[in-house]
Amino acid sequence: MRRIVSVWLIDWPVTVRARSAGPTPPDPFAPDAGPEALILRGSRGAVIHALNPAARALNLSRGQTQADALAMVPRLTCHPADPLADARALEALAVWAERWSPTVAVDASDGGLEGLFLDLTGATHLFGGEAATLDQIEQRLSGAGLRARTAMAATPGAAWALARWGTATRIAGQTDVREILSALPLEALRLDPATLKQARRFGLTTIGALYPMPRAGLARRFRDEAGIGLVRRLDQALGGTAEALTPTRPPARYRGWEAFAEPLTDTAGIEIRLPGLADSLARGLEADGQGARALTLTAFRVDGRAETLSVRMGRAVRDVDIWLRLFRETGIARLDPGFGIDALMLTADLTEPVLARQTTLGDEDAARSAEGLAALIDRLSARLGEDAVQIAEPRGSWLPERAERWRPALGRAEPRPPAMAQGHDRTRPLLLLDPPEPVEAIAELPDGAPALFTWRRVSRRVSKADGPERLSPEWWRPRPDGRQVRTRDYYRIEDDQGLRYWLFREGLYGPEFTGAPDERPPSWWMHGMFP
Repeated sequence: MRRIVSVWLIDWPVTVRARSAGPTPPDPFAPDAGPEALILRGSRGAVIHALNPAARALNLSRGQTQADALAMVPRLTCHPADPLADARALEALAVWAERWSPTVAVDASDGGLEGLFLDLTGATHLFGGEAATLDQIEQRLSGAGLRARTAMAATPGAAWALARWGTATRIAGQTDVREILSALPLEALRLDPATLKQARRFGLTTIGALYPMPRAGLARRFRDEAGIGLVRRLDQALGGTAEALTPTRPPARYRGWEAFAEPLTDTAGIEIRLPGLADSLARGLEADGQGARALTLTAFRVDGRAETLSVRMGRAVRDVDIWLRLFRETGIARLDPGFGIDALMLTADLTEPVLARQTTLGDEDAARSAEGLAALIDRLSARLGEDAVQIAEPRGSWLPERAERWRPALGRAEPRPPAMAQGHDRTRPLLLLDPPEPVEAIAELPDGAPALFTWRRVSRRVSKADGPERLSPEWWRPRPDGRQVRTRDYYRIEDDQGLRYWLFREGLYGPEFTGAPDERPPSWWMHGMFP
């Protein structure tokens, strides 16, 4: 049976603002606190977005205009609302809640982003049972300074209703959910204000009043702007219609997790616990023949925050010693324990199959060298950053300066381009000039190799030449300076000193060149040198 936990974060926007106001902000929930409201400006002008308990006790309500609220309560303190900050804080809290479930979704069903959904199907026994799980979640949130109520049911809709409106019970099974929800008000079905107002005109006040009514008539009369409607909300709560949860982060298939009775107060404790997590994760990967290319260590703090540290590898491995060395190179000291860390989680974010390879006799040294190079790249990337270690890879282009690109060594390689587009059947110099440098050359027209050229103010006489190798222009890729892209003829030449160069003539003296006053004549360029 599916078990969904709804976490209602009471007065979440007010809490977020209070926690971000400074080191010692006034408590908006204190018994002697004055009425406060968060104001959001929209098409209706300035309206109330959130209220603290003192303001709600004075009959103020969400959605009320600021002018009406101040007319009722002149001493009301108003602050600007920040929905984006509320959403960011809620997403961070969702990551922290992954200590209980890998599937944590933000609850935006009421439009206020004031809750979370946790899918704890088959996992409640890990925390002492369903009631103990709810108690633990509320205690952890309370210890972090957050006011919350929780409930558990087989559907997100039923859990949402019990968290906000349930008083007698907060746990509902598949068989008793219909009876438990019957006494709750219609607001527990997550209906919009217009639908609620229409339902009250018909005398409908509780969910149970809907049970004996014809569903076809309800579906026609009660449909909100989103097209969800009262009947669909009812079916979602009772389990007649499935409701999917979209997790804040994709749940990791492989993870190691450990909670501690006493919080860890320094990174030395993390280093001691990390090998156990790595062993647990490696066993799960080995059972499926998988290896990890990216790992994330998440430290759950007691104050409701989560610290993360990630490492990447150039190849899929499940060697625990390699993982631990990379985390040490990255710097476990970067994790801030705050007031203590009471849980750790190690996840494999990117996995690939690890297949056994049999090398031929005599290839052992090459295999060890490849493994050593991969390990060196991993360590340098962990210490210096992924963007600091790069490798060159071929790219489909006829032009030599575009025939390769640099990418992070731990990134994924692009599919290799066709060999003909790379000139692999031709000899290329190891050193290319970027950009090519101009050369003054004397050559036989129309397509003869240069007999004498001047480069960097030094004249050189050509003793040997090979070419041309003609590369057609890539007309679909214009030059950055807007000049016409022209055909290139490349020559491999050797001067009388035995030095070898790679020159090209841009443009032809044939049909391409008309000799018009506004037309550039062909020009010579130095593109590289051979060793």
